[in-house]
Amino acid sequence: MKVLIIDNLVSGLKTRAVYDFCRIFAQDGDELTIRSTDGTTMIEDMLDDATGYDLVVAAGGDATISAVAYELRNSAVPLLPFPAGSANLLATNLGTPEEPSALARIARTLKTEKYDLGELEFICSKKLYTKGFAVIAGAGYDATIVGRAERLKEFFGPMAYFAAAISEPNPKVASFTLTLDNEVLSIEGIAVLIVNFAQIYPDLSIVHGNDAKDGLFEVVVIKKQHAVELLPALFSAVLDAMGNFPARADALEVRFSSQVKVESDPPMEIQIDGDVPSATTPFHAKNLPGAARFVVA
Repeated sequence: MKVLIIDNLVSGLKTRAVYDFCRIFAQDGDELTIRSTDGTTMIEDMLDDATGYDLVVAAGGDATISAVAYELRNSAVPLLPFPAGSANLLATNLGTPEEPSALARIARTLKTEKYDLGELEFICSKKLYTKGFAVIAGAGYDATIVGRAERLKEFFGPMAYFAAAISEPNPKVASFTLTLDNEVLSIEGIAVLIVNFAQIYPDLSIVHGNDAKDGLFEVVVIKKQHAVELLPALFSAVLDAMGNFPARADALEVRFSSQVKVESDPPMEIQIDGDVPSATTPFHAKNLPGAARFVVA
């Protein structure tokens, strides 16, 4: 097999497990190419010849894997997400193992499934950017948490997000205007989430009934003004994991849409699969049905 590996050197805890994967995976006649970045070299520049490979492996966090998936969108090239970040939400949703030996086994089988991707347009420093996302993009409280968690990841791993949330008990409230496929919604809240994959922890989802193959996002508005008021919604999510599937607490407003424009007053910081690009609302999100071909267990 001819395999291209995109390795983000600064993702997560920097374990370098991708080299164990190469050692375990390699067989007679295989060709493995590793291209590494610390953020200086753009991922897009590493994938010009990706269609000439049997498999692409993206080693990093959700933002790294999403960037690779977006560059490969609607192609026939299989993509193996190699979870090397702090939270690895895409791997959680796909049931992708973390051990290099298990990843090497499923890479050899090349069993794939098509999933939707998200495409986000936003303005940063007066320039229009277009980025892909696989799991969740959003604006407001979640972006604040992601930004604060970044400096804590090295010490706390996934728990950095909980530590960041606790440090911001009174998030900023905004008046959001959401332009959905056939609806305009005006609502106050602390965050808007554009959800493709809904699991944020094994068996724990923001919304139940999520399907990343239906061509639709769940558009979630978090309405409560204080972090403690989100506990009923969290409790509902925990009950989901127990199989009870209760109605969501009134902290959340959920809509379904294939496209959504998000505006807010005041402007709110945005995040894209855990990456905070120093940009604020407005932004436009578009669902790309079946655009990603992921290797699955």
